[in-house]
Amino acid sequence: MLKKMGEAVARVARKVNETVESGSDTLDLAECKLVSFPIGIYKVLRNVTDQIHVITLANNELKSLTSKFMTTFCQLRELRLEGNFLHRLPNEVSTLQHLKAINLSRNQFRDFPEQLTTLPALETINLEENDIVDVPVEKLAAMPALRSVNLRFNPLSAEVRVIAPPLIKFDMLTSPEGARAPPP
Repeated sequence: MLKKMGEAVARVARKVNETVESGSDTLDLAECKLVSFPIGIYKVLRNVTDQIHVITLANNELKSLTSKFMTTFCQLRELRLEGNFLHRLPNEVSTLQHLKAINLSRNQFRDFPEQLTTLPALETINLEENDIVDVPVEKLAAMPALRSVNLRFNPLSAEVRVIAPPLIKFDMLTSPEGARAPPP
């Protein structure tokens, strides 16, 4: 157990160092067994946070993200959080004014994260395979850059399925009512 933890910590350190040394705009910490975003990373990346435009934290064990994460990486264009245990986003997600795409698929959202509707550059929202019933259709319809919302394999209400199509100008991907996601 300790050996595996040590390997995971070493992997995270290696990936963070690669990002800093290469001057990359991408931080990829996918599949690192993270239960939270490591606090030490803020210090290591403090001189390059404005250059980081893509963060991948997919397939970890994250239950939440902090407001500090959102305000530190406010220049993000893409945030990939699929395959975690997230059920909400901090209000400070509204500081991500340049965000174009967010992937929250395969998490535990019961409520649509309405803070996303305040992001002017957001083009793509992926919430596939969550537990969302209701969607703020009117707020989504008012988003200037939105092109696609993926809500497949969510138990959407009949009201959302009926009301949404005539109001929206973007692609809203849904599954047939009652459809279940295939097993992993």
